[in-house]
Amino acid sequence: MEGPSCRVSAGAEEPRPSGRRDAGSEPTWDTKTHFRVCRFIMETGVKLCMRSVPVATACVLYHRFFQRVTSRVYEPYLVAMSCLYLAGKVEEQHIRTRDIINVSHRYFNKGSAPLECDKEFWDLRDSVVHCELLILRQLNFHVSFEHPHKYLLHYLLSVKSLVNRHAWSRTPVAETSWALLRDCYHGDMCIRHTPQHIAVAALYLALSSYGVELPAGEKEWWQVLFSKSSDSD
Repeated sequence: MEGPSCRVSAGAEEPRPSGRRDAGSEPTWDTKTHFRVCRFIMETGVKLCMRSVPVATACVLYHRFFQRVTSRVYEPYLVAMSCLYLAGKVEEQHIRTRDIINVSHRYFNKGSAPLECDKEFWDLRDSVVHCELLILRQLNFHVSFEHPHKYLLHYLLSVKSLVNRHAWSRTPVAETSWALLRDCYHGDMCIRHTPQHIAVAALYLALSSYGVELPAGEKEWWQVLFSKSSDSD
């Protein structure tokens, strides 16, 4: 397969800036790369008919892996393919390595035919499997995560009951909230904040974007929802 997904770098080739950056600074090489690779994970997951939670798990696996290692040593796209493979197992939506390889091949080589089962294919398959084991070791086999999706669904149902149903139907608050939640997985925000905070932030931004106001009370609506979700846990 041509493209980034078939390259596995054995060592550092050239100095690259760290993925960390100060507020207001330009995105670094690592930040841009991880954004593009997570976009690859999401698009590949859609083509593989993966559910949203397994795709989210693949993104979290990817970000947690590169918390511990550098992209100067490991090929990000190969890691992403292995994360999709591992996430399918973790979330009980098993995806064949052949399907991941062929979809990835088409991603980098538009309109090309599926790879033949030749040496190139088997070498790449072995790389995906070996990289999966590396990810497991780097994460100490902690590969099960709690995602914001269930919290956002709960918050949306709660907020919907407080809003006039005609006003709710005219504004795509739910769709925007889910889109914002999905975008959180492009960067390491998804591993730096709790699932409840991410879900509340996505809903808050969606409501603010469309000017939807909720009834005022002793507490802010998001404080009430967050305390309820914390008590239910």
